[in-house]
Amino acid sequence: MNIRYFILIWVFILHTGNSKAQVNGCTDPVAVNYSNAATVNDGSCIYNAGDLEPLSSFILAEAISETSGLIFWNEHLWTHNDNFDTNIYCLDTINGRIVKTYPLGTIANEDWEEISQDSKYIYIGDFGNNFGNRTDLKIFRISKNDFLDGIPVIDTINFSFSDQHDFSSAGAQNTDFDCEAFIVSEDSIYLFTKQWVSNKTSLYSLPKEPGTYSALLRSTLDVNGLITGATYRESERIVVLSGYSNSLDPFLYLLYDFSGHEFFGGNKRKIDLLLPFHQVESIATEDGIKYYVTNENFSTRPLISVSQKLHIFDLSPFLGNYLNIPGPHPDDENNFIIAPVPAHDFITVRSLSELLPADYILITLSGQVVMTGILTGEISTISISGLNPGVFILKIGESKEHSYKVIKE
Repeated sequence: MNIRYFILIWVFILHTGNSKAQVNGCTDPVAVNYSNAATVNDGSCIYNAGDLEPLSSFILAEAISETSGLIFWNEHLWTHNDNFDTNIYCLDTINGRIVKTYPLGTIANEDWEEISQDSKYIYIGDFGNNFGNRTDLKIFRISKNDFLDGIPVIDTINFSFSDQHDFSSAGAQNTDFDCEAFIVSEDSIYLFTKQWVSNKTSLYSLPKEPGTYSALLRSTLDVNGLITGATYRESERIVVLSGYSNSLDPFLYLLYDFSGHEFFGGNKRKIDLLLPFHQVESIATEDGIKYYVTNENFSTRPLISVSQKLHIFDLSPFLGNYLNIPGPHPDDENNFIIAPVPAHDFITVRSLSELLPADYILITLSGQVVMTGILTGEISTISISGLNPGVFILKIGESKEHSYKVIKE
């Protein structure tokens, strides 16, 4: 009997100790309700409003005026249109120029809205559903090796939404069963819907093998906007969604530090993009910090005319701490930070807000002034694309007291 009681007491002590070791709460130090005692992220983090300007923006070719999906692969960006065009376009990451065009003439483009990938395949989502009445939603799967060889082998994943029972037309932009975003994990496909009525997004899952499936509804998140794109860093547990409001104010929605594939169960933060009237349609990332976003051409002439563009964003102020890659920020000994070094077409200058606005000049080593301007934001971009390769000196401040080396390759 004594031995039994001893065992019971010991089990109780172990259970109690483990319970005390796990404390649910907000584990993100950048959140306003961060709890130093929390050991398990329960998805309760609350954040101050955030906004972001692009490091740089480039007008894209007319051939991709309706760019609708984006991935980063093989050191390039890859995009497509949603206007019956059956090509995939390879883009230069520096300026968005088309490097090569890859035709996929054996399949049709009913409404291609997204492109995604895993290690072996490219996936194209032909599931745009503005009227909510499509019964032929599908995802094309293309072997990467065959695709680059110019002989793409394509198979099809057909699906319907498990909770959609009415397929009569709801009228344009009056349905919650539209979809423009998905990601691919090691074992499944995950859809993020574009809900015109509720301004939410629902998460669905389905297998990534060819066949016909009912996409399983997993959860719903109120994003107060229309989701149009998604990119996924599975190893770091980061999903970033792109979207815009009903008044065409674009945003990114960050999902990170979640368990498994419960993407809405971790940290959730909305970042406004300072690009008014830009209908952002796609997003891709190179490393979880540097993100590429495209918007399609949008015009309501003569009032608004926005060209199709590629934008580059640095999310280190928002994700750097989580990834243990703190974004560079000036301090008293380093008032300005210049990157990259060396550079190709542009440099980025990070500045302390109290030092702005700040005049700058760019000079050669012989003292010839080649550029002048004013830094107005904490993150400013200076184009050096018109300069010949060489070494220059960037001088900043009223008395030009801050000097930094700039190398143009």
